[in-house]
Amino acid sequence: MSRRTDIHKVLIIGSGPIIIGQACEFDYSGTQACKALKKLGYEIVLVNSNPATIMTDPETADVTYIEPLNVERLTQIIEKERPDALLPNLGGQSGLNLCSELSKAGVLEKYQVKVIGVQVDAIERGEDRIEFKNTMDSLGIEMARSEVAYSVEQAAEIAGRLGYPVVLRPAYTMGGAGGGLVYNVEELKTVVARGLQASLVGQVLVEESILGWEELELEVVRDSKNNIITVCFIENIDPLGVHTGDSFCSAPMLTISEEVQKRLQRKSYQIVEAIQVIGGTNVQWAHDPVTDRDIVIEINPRTSRSSALASKATGFPIALVSAMLASGLTLDRSALTMVAGGFIVKAQAALSAAIIGSVLMAIGYNVDPVTSDYLGELSQIPTMLNWFIVIMGLVPAILGVISALILRKYPIKEDERRKIRECLDQRNAG
Repeated sequence: MSRRTDIHKVLIIGSGPIIIGQACEFDYSGTQACKALKKLGYEIVLVNSNPATIMTDPETADVTYIEPLNVERLTQIIEKERPDALLPNLGGQSGLNLCSELSKAGVLEKYQVKVIGVQVDAIERGEDRIEFKNTMDSLGIEMARSEVAYSVEQAAEIAGRLGYPVVLRPAYTMGGAGGGLVYNVEELKTVVARGLQASLVGQVLVEESILGWEELELEVVRDSKNNIITVCFIENIDPLGVHTGDSFCSAPMLTISEEVQKRLQRKSYQIVEAIQVIGGTNVQWAHDPVTDRDIVIEINPRTSRSSALASKATGFPIALVSAMLASGLTLDRSALTMVAGGFIVKAQAALSAAIIGSVLMAIGYNVDPVTSDYLGELSQIPTMLNWFIVIMGLVPAILGVISALILRKYPIKEDERRKIRECLDQRNAG
């Protein structure tokens, strides 16, 4: 499928100021999006309130506005620039929230601005706690027992029924802002008041505590033809209770069985298909190793800190590919056969996975040296044999470098492209 020809100028919203440990990933994502869409021939209008970013460098976008990120100023920019489309899911929570507000204010309809990447109703299904819960119920996917509160008194009543401790999750926020774990009604009153103020819609989810469970993430990419791939499986080393953006984590998963990984992957595919996000989605899961129960915590229908980590760990540029998918391209054209910096993305990912897999083998984890798929723990393998496995595991890495250099000089032929597409189809069917 070729790029969209009904749009020519695209508006991208940045995330705003970068604070320590948060939001620099959206500068990375936004910059990748600008590069991808400019390469496809689109004119880019960028809005960001923070000048201290790479994305606001003059050469990144065609037109750059360093302005406050609010509906009033965005409306003025849209009125002046008349973009054909808005890409909201690469600017973090700021982009999603502003897209929703612009839609509700009638600005997008008035100036005939199409939303690409993630539709407004998809933002609501992914971010609004009630809509997300209803969607999960329709899919038969379990969530933690919870109820939505719109006041401190209502939250205290719900917590009394669920039993303390409870988790408080405000809607339409990022980085756990305004939420937290509370152990009594006094703490609840303080946190709920803060959460209601932080929430775009004055809504806080009061949820049963699953403190101490394993917290797992999948980075999933979907295109307009419903081709879906898992870029990365992420295991948070810290148990549930430490925010994923602050937790130590590993990619690929080290201690999670293949059965659990496949189950979470299947459910994640159901979720992104139901939400209808085009591009990358971060799906967060909680797994109880004692009962083998798994529940979905939430999704981010946008790039996140985990997306940046997954891109670095695998070599697969999620933000770049997401922007291309938003323009109408599909995974069989823009991901597996895309040349990024002269190297085939798939070869890049295979090279990273080979190195990771080899090192993990050396320390006693049984993974496929090419895909890094977890195959169970190795039992009592001698040290010399471990290092022999490392050497053997590095062979695919060396071959990957040679292959990448060859592919850089000699482009992939059409019949080879067709084979890659067939492999993707078989993987999705499986």
